[in-house]
Amino acid sequence: MNAEIRPMRTPAEQGLSGELKNLPLTGDARVRALREAAAQAFNDNGLPHRRVEEWKYTDLRTLMREALPISSPAQSAQVEAHARLLIDTGARRLVVANGALVPELSDLADLEPGLSIAPLGTALAAGGDLVARLGTLEPGRYDAALALNTALAADGVVIAVAAGAVIERPVHVAHVFSGKAAASFARNLVVLGEGAGLTYAESFEGPEGVAYQVNSATEFVVADEASLDVVRMQEDGASALHLSTLLFEVGKGVKLNAFGFASGAAVARTSLYARLDGADSAVAFNGAILLKDRQHADSTLFVDHRTTGCESRELFKHVLDDSSRGVFQGKIVVRQPAQKTDGRMMSRALLLGDDAEMDNKPELEIFADDVACGHGATCGAIDDDLLFYLRARGIPLKEAQSLLVQAFVGEAIETVANDELRDALVARAEAWLKARA
Repeated sequence: MNAEIRPMRTPAEQGLSGELKNLPLTGDARVRALREAAAQAFNDNGLPHRRVEEWKYTDLRTLMREALPISSPAQSAQVEAHARLLIDTGARRLVVANGALVPELSDLADLEPGLSIAPLGTALAAGGDLVARLGTLEPGRYDAALALNTALAADGVVIAVAAGAVIERPVHVAHVFSGKAAASFARNLVVLGEGAGLTYAESFEGPEGVAYQVNSATEFVVADEASLDVVRMQEDGASALHLSTLLFEVGKGVKLNAFGFASGAAVARTSLYARLDGADSAVAFNGAILLKDRQHADSTLFVDHRTTGCESRELFKHVLDDSSRGVFQGKIVVRQPAQKTDGRMMSRALLLGDDAEMDNKPELEIFADDVACGHGATCGAIDDDLLFYLRARGIPLKEAQSLLVQAFVGEAIETVANDELRDALVARAEAWLKARA
């Protein structure tokens, strides 16, 4: 007789399995089936650990000590006090507090022609072709963070831009956590019609000293000849756990530029999956990550070239102080039909602390023969010659270091096209450096 072997479950896994017994009821039969399948996948696989290749540097089974109860609705006054990021950029702001859209704090009036915005819960209840897109973008393998979000997210934002409509004013989804330690799950869906244009901003923030947990996922469906700029800023409280998943479906002739800035949370993981289904598209995924103390931040990318003539660019800059740890895992896959692919990926890390650590894992997987692809990674301290040059001109040590760090991350930040958003990111980087000094 063969005995059934059951893996030991951590307290966090046991708590999450308990939450999965009460799945949200919103959505049609297809959505409910998605939730049930995601819940079952988590119950079968649990949290990832270091033996799971995609999570080998971020052992979530160890780092996630407990499963917090799902957050309750936040008080508007508390939320407004915390919502401070990207407020001066002129963007249309949509406040998502503790995983739910707060209409009274959101700018939902006078929408531009071709732009529609709705809470996810309302859209799921109404059904229709738009929400039929939800859950159709999958990474092709089990992902614990995405599975939990699919199962437990009850609200978020659905944004649609009609074919041919170009929305000049950026749309900013401000994720804010407020209240006692709890877990929030938000799911967003952004759909651009053929030839549409949008700048989409997303920010995450919350109180210091509260060990809350954030699990967010956003799906982007970008039709042929559309243009999309994505700017993300993650400044969660220093005790928080942050998990984000971004999924992109890219059509033909698309221009896509995505940038992520991160300096918050005790543990953060951002997973990005991009599927290039249409020919002659150009995509860029860039980031600047600034860490201190014992912070841990993981950026994992998977860019899937499936057809001809596409270009992809990835540039990530890490600045690591004290005993912080940065992780970059980037993989470009070029499938056999994707001839004339041009893919370039680079990760650069600047170590300011003697105990700081950077783990780089860039990969190429190429099945086509007419391609131009490359990847690279560098890691090191501030150049002593450059530092001497500045100090020889009377600039104090900390100020000289700050100038060099600003120049280092500035190369990535400069890829943001919108002037106001770019200036806001520069200001946040300067604030981080000033606090360090």
